[in-house]
Amino acid sequence: MAVSTVNISFRKDLLAKIDEAAREECRTRSELIREAARLYVERKERWDRIFKFGERQAARRGLTEADVGVEIGRIRAGRKK
Repeated sequence: MAVSTVNISFRKDLLAKIDEAAREECRTRSELIREAARLYVERKERWDRIFKFGERQAARRGLTEADVGVEIGRIRAGRKK
């Protein structure tokens, strides 16, 4: 696998926290930052899939954003009783 080196800037206080977390986990700073980036990308991809699924379901059922607000209001009103 090809590897690229990048330069990245952090505020000193954030870098200190990164270094502390890496020390606590017996990892290098680079390992910690790679893991954080990988987790971020995976989470973003998962949320993208969730939103696309929701959009497909809304289109299939003919729902609009306004319908969502109405449904939320209906459910909340039912909980108050």
